[in-house]
Amino acid sequence: MEPVALPAGPSRPIGHHPVVAVFAVKALLAPAFVVGASLMARRFGPWLGGVVGGLPVVAGPIVLVYALIHGRSFAQHAAAGTMLGMLSLTAFVVVYGRLAGRARWSACMLAGWIAFALATLALDGVAIPAGVAFALDLAGFGLGLLLLPAALSDDAPPVSRPTWDLPLRAGCALVLVLILTTVSGRLGPQLSGLLAPFPVITTVLSTFTHTQRGAAETVRLLRGMLTGFVAFALFFLVLTVALGAWDTTTAFLVATGAVLLIQGTVISLARRSPSAVSYETSR
Repeated sequence: MEPVALPAGPSRPIGHHPVVAVFAVKALLAPAFVVGASLMARRFGPWLGGVVGGLPVVAGPIVLVYALIHGRSFAQHAAAGTMLGMLSLTAFVVVYGRLAGRARWSACMLAGWIAFALATLALDGVAIPAGVAFALDLAGFGLGLLLLPAALSDDAPPVSRPTWDLPLRAGCALVLVLILTTVSGRLGPQLSGLLAPFPVITTVLSTFTHTQRGAAETVRLLRGMLTGFVAFALFFLVLTVALGAWDTTTAFLVATGAVLLIQGTVISLARRSPSAVSYETSR
């Protein structure tokens, strides 16, 4: 698919968007999925929690907000940019994972954010077909798995989880989403799309896991996320195509159906093959 051509102005007046729907998308989806991924990691281990955390539960709602505010053409172009932004997200994961065993969570987070920012600046203005961007994403995920540490010693003993742990995680995700959707929508569809996969959930899950469970489990979480990012990229490939053919609701439903099918299959296969999960949770 060729890069999307935008009309001269937004296809929908900004003042006519459904305010309640926009607020609900911003305030509910990302925090809810942060909590869900955290609970999955506690129940089934960090790798599977990372796979769930790799779903487009922040970038998807952000692009939906773009569609509700700026119109379908803006959202389509942003969705195409988001696939390129997955390379920046992968850079965050690799940098954080490689530093996790040697630095505190705050230094890892800052270095990861810098890597994301530099990659985003490098990709700004790049226009390639959606299929090519998807192929680059898959290559990037594979390279990221090779670059992450193969194994780390469990250097930090598990700590008890306070009662405010999950609410704080949800609150951190909410703050990041509100900041991102407020700022990025003013930057045009290309840069807005590149910023949509900013590591919101990845940052929250990584830093909390790093603090509470140590570097080894953090790397396992990040490896699971890179696996889950395949469905993330597929969501935006389908969405980019679907927004050019159907209305916004149908396009997002089709893309969501595709990603749930793929991610559900991955989780089902992992649970049927305990060796695959135990390899990641015991290494």
